Amino acid sequence: MREIGRGPSSGGKAPILLEVDDDARLVVGLDLGEEHFAGSLVNLRGEIRRTVELAVDGRDGDAALGLVFELLDQLLDGTTAPLLGIGIGTPGLVDSRTGTIRRAVNLDWRDLPLGEIVAERYAVPVNVANDSQAAALAEYTYAGGDRVPNLIAIRVGRGVGAGLILRGALFQGDGSGAGEIGHTVVDDHGALCSCGRTGCLETVAGMRAIEARAAAAKGRETDLEAVRTAADAGEAWATEIVDDAGAALGKAIAALVGALDVQRIVLLGPVTALGDRWLSAVRREAGSRALALLVDDVDIQVGRQTTNVVVRGASSLLVARELGLSLVR
Repeated sequence: MREIGRGPSSGGKAPILLEVDDDARLVVGLDLGEEHFAGSLVNLRGEIRRTVELAVDGRDGDAALGLVFELLDQLLDGTTAPLLGIGIGTPGLVDSRTGTIRRAVNLDWRDLPLGEIVAERYAVPVNVANDSQAAALAEYTYAGGDRVPNLIAIRVGRGVGAGLILRGALFQGDGSGAGEIGHTVVDDHGALCSCGRTGCLETVAGMRAIEARAAAAKGRETDLEAVRTAADAGEAWATEIVDDAGAALGKAIAALVGALDVQRIVLLGPVTALGDRWLSAVRREAGSRALALLVDDVDIQVGRQTTNVVVRGASSLLVARELGLSLVR
């Protein structure tokens, strides 16, 4: 707490006014992405005070774990404010109740008790969540007056995953894998996926798949921005890629709507940069494949949290738990 002045007197000594110092406690939020590990020091209002990003450069296993320590050491160097704890968002199948990463294919982590390891090393509470689930928590936590109790947040980057907020809490399912839609097969004759199957959703709708298809069409490396620009200009190769990627995601959304009847769906991640044509394809396919009575009321939008969404979500989970609030089922 800190003094901010004196209030009006009611006859006696004027009272001293106090307010919570937003920076009195800090939280670390980490986003263990596939290409970069990023972390931020975040205050109690979710405002970012310091950010560090380190390239993964193909590290996995113990080397990737060492990079987590390097990231945290750099973030905490010189920090004087007390640390409330560390929140971590990571790809893969994660049991947030125990902080264990059950399987993260690209990092070669299996049954890794990351929460326990980090907590022991830094002597603070640690919470770990799947990155898509952390993104959903960010959208839910910082929605303000527009918050709804049920929300699906779908993060579309190199992979595709959904975070489910049901009745105001993160729903992980019996095996902690609720929302793993990226490895649902949508094309029996499709490309080989990193999980070992062929034709998974991320092989059509994910960033790597989109950029690989664009590179094949143009004969050179082509990023998402170039695909969007070409699609907006009506170039056939680009419109086909954008429409196909959006339609594949729309099919997955239709299944989620049919199963859960959730009316607020937000889309996050790099692939949202494909713009309005992509979003229209998502909406059109979702609307054509789910029961009209359910899908007519569904609102599919690009999310508010365009940057640092995993970091903010992971840190909000940590703050909620330390304040005794339940955000996970």
